[in-house]
Amino acid sequence: MDRMIYLAMSGAKALMQRQDALSHNLANAETNGFRADLMAYRAVPARQEGTATTRVWALESSAGFDAQSGPLRQTGNALDVAVRGDGWIAVQAADGDEAYTRDGAFELGADGTLQTRRGQPVLGDGGGPLSVPPNARIAIGADGTVSATLDKQPPFEIGRIKLVNPPPTELRKGSDGLMRAAGGEPLPADETVRLADGTLEGSNVNVVEAMVGMIALARQFDLQMRMMQTAEGNEQRAAQLLSING
Repeated sequence: MDRMIYLAMSGAKALMQRQDALSHNLANAETNGFRADLMAYRAVPARQEGTATTRVWALESSAGFDAQSGPLRQTGNALDVAVRGDGWIAVQAADGDEAYTRDGAFELGADGTLQTRRGQPVLGDGGGPLSVPPNARIAIGADGTVSATLDKQPPFEIGRIKLVNPPPTELRKGSDGLMRAAGGEPLPADETVRLADGTLEGSNVNVVEAMVGMIALARQFDLQMRMMQTAEGNEQRAAQLLSING
């Protein structure tokens, strides 16, 4: 009897975790450059010293992220860029480490630093943040080169945005939505990555698929709850029979 309750409880917990992941994806359906989380179940034996393994946990674990590109939309803003095809933009995370994003909605900070709208400094291929002189008009080239123009002077180069292109399996997604190298070390720049100026990449979340998945999970969760109720009812009836026979 307790095996039935255990299985139903374990399944219900895993379904709740998957529902959380789908809800997170759906909440970021309009986030620039967002990559949908992928989830998978895994079986973990419940071990206790001195006893045989008779129970298995069904756990929800991250299977990485969906590496498919999101849709591109024209904005006409000179500070907006999108990665064409594969590749990532290097930024400085809140902890100071190098991280990577597909969100190319840039702006200038109060100190002239080129940064994302979340306040993350954009890193140059030299490893440091890119700074723009006051009152300068900037342009971002397809290779990530940032040029500035002051008054009527000729444009001059400020630096080049660091662009990387590792295999998706070498990246890990953090709780802040940024990607980091699996080994923890900064990745080398890739000169073949190209940017599209005046363009932003949207989220790759499929809203319809996420909604259908949430409905299916709700029905499965209801089934697990009914299994637990059935097990409880069977246990009560068994107790009544034992008390009569006793």
